[in-house]
Amino acid sequence: MFDLIKSKRFLKWIVSILAVCLISLFLSNYWINSNTKTQLYTDVNEIPFRKVGLVLGASKKTIRGTNNFYFSYRIQAAYELFKAHKVQYLLVSGDNHIKGYDEPSDMREALIALGLPDSCIVLDYAGFRTLDSVVRCNEVFGEDSITIISQEFHNQRALFIANKNNIQAIGFNAKDVNQNYSFKTRLREYFARVKCVLDIYVLYTSPKFLGKKIKIG
Repeated sequence: MFDLIKSKRFLKWIVSILAVCLISLFLSNYWINSNTKTQLYTDVNEIPFRKVGLVLGASKKTIRGTNNFYFSYRIQAAYELFKAHKVQYLLVSGDNHIKGYDEPSDMREALIALGLPDSCIVLDYAGFRTLDSVVRCNEVFGEDSITIISQEFHNQRALFIANKNNIQAIGFNAKDVNQNYSFKTRLREYFARVKCVLDIYVLYTSPKFLGKKIKIG
């Protein structure tokens, strides 16, 4: 009888924890979406000019060694903005913490291959997370009015971070990736949004590195 009572209590705890997790997922997702919905653009002709476009990092290749569409579509979106004179400089921010893995350099090479001048591309090697990329854009590179370039779901989270840090940001949505291709990424995004809210309002997380100021242009 005692074991049965213990089992019921344990089950209640499990159900309660799951309920809290589901509510957190829902509320974080709703909060981020509603907080940023007026800051997103998909038409290059409608988006306002900003001096700097922040291109959020992604791996050039997938784990299987195939081309990563998230990377390709972000590069294409950044190229379109620059060619339309909607940004003057592109700050490419990504991970470079292990040998042989260099998101910023890969992004620069891809942009140059499309015809962009190297002088208009600035590299941030310490964009380990979206929070790091957005906050460093302001704290290190001194930009408080920017265009963030990534897929819509990623832009929403980045803009949420920018809003909290008093950065006047808008987002240009790169072409989305087929849902069958991106199921794991989309699922992971829900948990990333909960972590984002915790980082900002509970943990007060700062970028891993800041460093000396760098003037763009």
